[in-house]
Amino acid sequence: MPHPSIHTIGLLCALIAGAALGTALASEHWEGLAPCALCLVERWPYRIAIVLGLLAVVVPPRVARLLLMLAVLTALAGAVIAFVHVGVEMHWWPSPLPECAAPTISGGTTAQQLASMPARPAKPCDAPSFLIPGLPISMATMDLIFALGFAAVLGVLLWREARQSA
Repeated sequence: MPHPSIHTIGLLCALIAGAALGTALASEHWEGLAPCALCLVERWPYRIAIVLGLLAVVVPPRVARLLLMLAVLTALAGAVIAFVHVGVEMHWWPSPLPECAAPTISGGTTAQQLASMPARPAKPCDAPSFLIPGLPISMATMDLIFALGFAAVLGVLLWREARQSA
């Protein structure tokens, strides 16, 4: 059975990362799940992996391998961010982001206090969001599992492709 080419792996990388990012955006817009500050940070590795994957499609194979190795590291960094978020949700440690705390409202008069309130209430990072009702796996936990799987699949594909081209 032939293995996918390095350019095909790049396209798969972009599609898989795009699917993860699309799922997060769809759950926000269609399911009404509000993202917290850590949720928004968790999306960045997927954006980076999309760019790296698309670049890997159009560059020479040697450069594509390097870009896809960076994509594996990016996916692992995403897993680390997701792990931190899971720890915050489980109350193992406090969030490293100040945006995860309750907003401070300042001002002396009621009008000043109302003016200092955020336009949209922030979701605390230690309140898990569940995509599938009845399944006690938070979005952050699903992201942790997905990011590890994404890194593993991409790593295996790269390893097989390197063995085939050697």
